[in-house]
Amino acid sequence: MKILIKNIKQLVQTEENPQIKIAGKAMKNLPHIDDAWLAIENDKITGFGKMDDWEGIADWTDLTIIDASDKLVFPCWCDSHTHIVYAGSRETEFVDRINGLTYEEIFQRGGGILNSAKKLNDASEEELTASALKRLNEIMVQGTGAVEIKSGYGLTAASELKMLRVIKKLKTLSPLTIKATFLGAHAVPLEYKERKADYIKLLINEIMPVIAEEQLADYCDVFCEQNYFTKEETFEILTAGKKYGMIPKVHAEQLSNSGGVLAGVEAGAVSVDHLEFVADAEIEALQNSKTMPTILPGAALFLNLQFPPARKMIDAGLPLAIASDFNPGSCPSGNMNTMIALACIQYKMTPEEAINAATINSAYAMGLSETHGSIAVGKQANVFITREISGYSFIPYSFGSNLIETVIINGKIVAIE
Repeated sequence: MKILIKNIKQLVQTEENPQIKIAGKAMKNLPHIDDAWLAIENDKITGFGKMDDWEGIADWTDLTIIDASDKLVFPCWCDSHTHIVYAGSRETEFVDRINGLTYEEIFQRGGGILNSAKKLNDASEEELTASALKRLNEIMVQGTGAVEIKSGYGLTAASELKMLRVIKKLKTLSPLTIKATFLGAHAVPLEYKERKADYIKLLINEIMPVIAEEQLADYCDVFCEQNYFTKEETFEILTAGKKYGMIPKVHAEQLSNSGGVLAGVEAGAVSVDHLEFVADAEIEALQNSKTMPTILPGAALFLNLQFPPARKMIDAGLPLAIASDFNPGSCPSGNMNTMIALACIQYKMTPEEAINAATINSAYAMGLSETHGSIAVGKQANVFITREISGYSFIPYSFGSNLIETVIINGKIVAIE
């Protein structure tokens, strides 16, 4: 299939020489072309430029032409941190927090992750697949083209593997690019409360070999936090995961400064996520690493947490990625447009920085920056067309509006509003 999008008001995030990530002051730059065209053939971007100088497009045959006058074209968002496979919702805990209970208090009485684990254990693979597919379709029409999905609501060998098998099936059912993450170390099950070491052995000795044999996960993640897993335990689990072919990731510094970033950097993590309680030591460690710091604005908003020092990290020369943390307990939304708006409004990131964070840098956090995250020849043809808007800053400015009109995934039009 061949598609030509012409008369584009702004073609955003264009690259002649693609980068794998963008850091520090460079994040304030967002390359774009005014009055542009974009050519797609099959599932790849084959060309782009200004309408005044397009090259050899007129002789194409069997061509679908889209007129994007007064509209913008973006590369699809990359969402590098979600928990989209889950059973049921947790709005009762939402009300509990309104009434004064903390996240930790809810967890201690069997809520939070343990609540989701109980519901997931009772759900079939078919039920989990169907509900997750609906969520994937929801984020797709909101402009997301690649997504990472974690396990972690099983907390038993059978249920963790069930989640990962569902994610593997979703890769065949959804047009989105999907990465899978093993997060068995999301919480300690109640039956292992007094013998956490045995649970860690279960993760490493019983579950990881099956994951490797069935090729169920690209990444291994750990929730490094008080009452969950320590820095030392995090490093142990991540190191074991690497032996079974899983690249490390970490839930780090969300509720306290607990050593997650340091463990992640030491283990060679591709990303460390949340970062509300990051301090100078963590920033210094990240400066000397290849690890992508990733913020999750929706979770900080929903849990009413202090904001991560996004501005300080960028000003220190770090790259930064944005992801949604779509999950039933701390961020029941995968709308990356909203996450970008929150980063601008609450964290004082510029629109250019936020868009870079949600495209190239979040692609890096999924190991996809060579194929996703920008408009470049040879990259995957995952793009969206906005409604008639004034410019790219209108996306975070108009945070409550649906501004996406057409979504193209793998070179095919999959959603039109």
